[in-house]
Amino acid sequence: MSPRLKAYLQLCRPANLPTAAADVLAGTAISGLFAVEGAFQLADIAVLPFLLLVMASVFLYAGGVVLNDVFDIEIDRVERPERPIPSGIVPLGKARSLGFVLLAVGIGLAFFVGKTTGLIAVFLALSILSYDKFAKHHPILGPLNMGVCRGLNLLMGISLLGTFQYWPYVLLPIVFIFAVTMISRGEVHGKNKGNILMAGLLYGMVITALVYLHYTYAKNDFWYVLFLVLFGLMVFRPLIIAYRNNTPTHIKNAVKSGVLSIVLLDASLAVAHSNLLLGILIVLLLPLSIFLAKQFAVT
Repeated sequence: MSPRLKAYLQLCRPANLPTAAADVLAGTAISGLFAVEGAFQLADIAVLPFLLLVMASVFLYAGGVVLNDVFDIEIDRVERPERPIPSGIVPLGKARSLGFVLLAVGIGLAFFVGKTTGLIAVFLALSILSYDKFAKHHPILGPLNMGVCRGLNLLMGISLLGTFQYWPYVLLPIVFIFAVTMISRGEVHGKNKGNILMAGLLYGMVITALVYLHYTYAKNDFWYVLFLVLFGLMVFRPLIIAYRNNTPTHIKNAVKSGVLSIVLLDASLAVAHSNLLLGILIVLLLPLSIFLAKQFAVT
């Protein structure tokens, strides 16, 4: 792989992209797309729109992280000069064009699936731009904005069948990603024990709320616990380590685990509303993310 191609791929955060796909898989399962009785049955909709919506989510995420680096150029020139844009491997103008094209493709694919999914994709793109350009510099609004992006991504999947009765599930990724983003505030300089404690409390709230929502809405109340336990282990272990040894390296590991673990959270959501096989298929995205994380930066 040429250094320039690898640099463009690095801008898109390949390791994070399967997590975006997992959000849509979980959302469509919550909506009732996958029958509980069948191994992998599709209900009331063709396979193509479902796959296009997954692709839309991936393109929107990729566009968002590319533009995040575009808007961070001045900061990265000082703190992370080795990144593709400040290092000069990827010209700023081309990176900007790539980011907006990826967002446009994602929105287009979502509208191809349906008007509702398309409109949610528009709001998601606007939320992405809001975070990249403005909100991320605010200690509270930034994490909240990032969480809203994840929530809208899940909602895009939930809306596939045109039903919104399960909208409370959207609050889970909003709170969880809010917590992960708070932790990331210490990636460069460390010393964020207060944020880590708050994140641990929010993680616990997410797990408790998920159990409550599954008890209220879900039809399958057993196998989801397995994925939820794995999720808890994956997020809390590095968080405890980062608290005890509050250095940028350990904080980055906690953030990385938080970002990738959303696959397990999505698997738990999907299993409770569909079947074990779908949960396993979603979890298979995690090894892919971990493999890609060894080749490309996650944060």
